[in-house]
Amino acid sequence: MNIINFKPIEKSDKPIFDKFYRSRYYENAHFNFTNLYMWRKPYNIQWTIEDDILYMISEWHGRAAALQPLGTEDKMQGAIAKIIDWFESRDKDKKVVFGGIEKSFADELEKFPDAKFEIMPNRENFDYVYLADDLINLAGRKYHSKKNHLNSFQKNYPMANYLPITKDIIPRCREELNNWYARRSPELPNDPFLDLESAAINEVLDNFCDFDIKGGAIELDGRIIAFTFGEQLNTDTAVIHVEKADPDVRGAYPAINQGFVAHEWSSMKYINREEDMGLEGLRKAINQSE
Repeated sequence: MNIINFKPIEKSDKPIFDKFYRSRYYENAHFNFTNLYMWRKPYNIQWTIEDDILYMISEWHGRAAALQPLGTEDKMQGAIAKIIDWFESRDKDKKVVFGGIEKSFADELEKFPDAKFEIMPNRENFDYVYLADDLINLAGRKYHSKKNHLNSFQKNYPMANYLPITKDIIPRCREELNNWYARRSPELPNDPFLDLESAAINEVLDNFCDFDIKGGAIELDGRIIAFTFGEQLNTDTAVIHVEKADPDVRGAYPAINQGFVAHEWSSMKYINREEDMGLEGLRKAINQSE
């Protein structure tokens, strides 16, 4: 039995992960180093490389799961066998679980000869993917509500400015982030996700200049009222990792979303806005129906 030895993710590991993620066309919003790094502590994400395959595991509430291994297609069947061995070394009675996989790997699991896997969709982890032109132009009935909010914002706040995030802007973004959580925490006093998300976002802000990411902010009356950041996911898609705005400023969310895509990602065909994690409020915000 060949047992995989995993280790924690460090910031210095980014070039290794980038090499694997850029070797093939991946569409999953989580398939980038930034996402793994910012959530590595809550989900106890660990990794290793064996035989030119990148293996990753995570753990949530004591339940372990393997992430999709990365490497050449001809090595995937062997990679599956190694992961099964790892699970069995921990507890032979526990199910082997893979999370956040793409269709190509689901096909590998289905044809694996020594075990039967049940492939199940997880609605909470479905990515929201849009055409970049649609988010820039907001044409048509689908974007009517968002267009109205944006028009209201532009009419009521003509002095608002879009700014790319630089080292000087980051402390001001952090101030808006703290204000956002100060408002949300009393509304959701028992939601552990708020603290985890805040820590994850601050991880990226702390290391913003070290990651290959872009950010945008909206300044109004001397303060940052909205900010966002993301990165190129593959050859034709950008992924938006975070988007925060003052809920008291009508249209701030559509304004930062539209502005960020227009200023930074107009050359991309698709925009992946990640998943809603089953949170109704986040699902509503992503769809811009509020």
